[in-house]
Amino acid sequence: MAERLAAAIERIEGVRPPVGVLDIAMHRDDRAAGAAATPASATTIPFAITDRHVVIVDDVLFTGRTVRAAMDAVIEHGRPATIQLAVLVDRGHRELPIRPDYVGKNIPTSARERVVVRWAESDDRDEVVIEETPEASA
Repeated sequence: MAERLAAAIERIEGVRPPVGVLDIAMHRDDRAAGAAATPASATTIPFAITDRHVVIVDDVLFTGRTVRAAMDAVIEHGRPATIQLAVLVDRGHRELPIRPDYVGKNIPTSARERVVVRWAESDDRDEVVIEETPEASA
């Protein structure tokens, strides 16, 4: 999604913003206690973070815990001037005081539902689907 946004910005503004990838696994608060620490292997940030305006991009915003972990991961790489959040879908149910700056669509859901985002690059189609969780149908 971040690559698509960068391409759209380039078409409109004539300048492509740099895009990085964060591995937030080590920053999650649901990591098992005593789990072995592994380096952030999937993190690729080919530019300096310090004093930059950083936009964290995520497909679905739910509890806010993933975003909190992403913020910690960003700050580990430097001190940005600002951090903003762009999400494709905001489904509510926040557990942390996190609010997106840019939202594609607000989709109210129940706790029994999940939002699945499919991308043409990996799923052969672009779509957002609300599914009932297996526990809810039992």
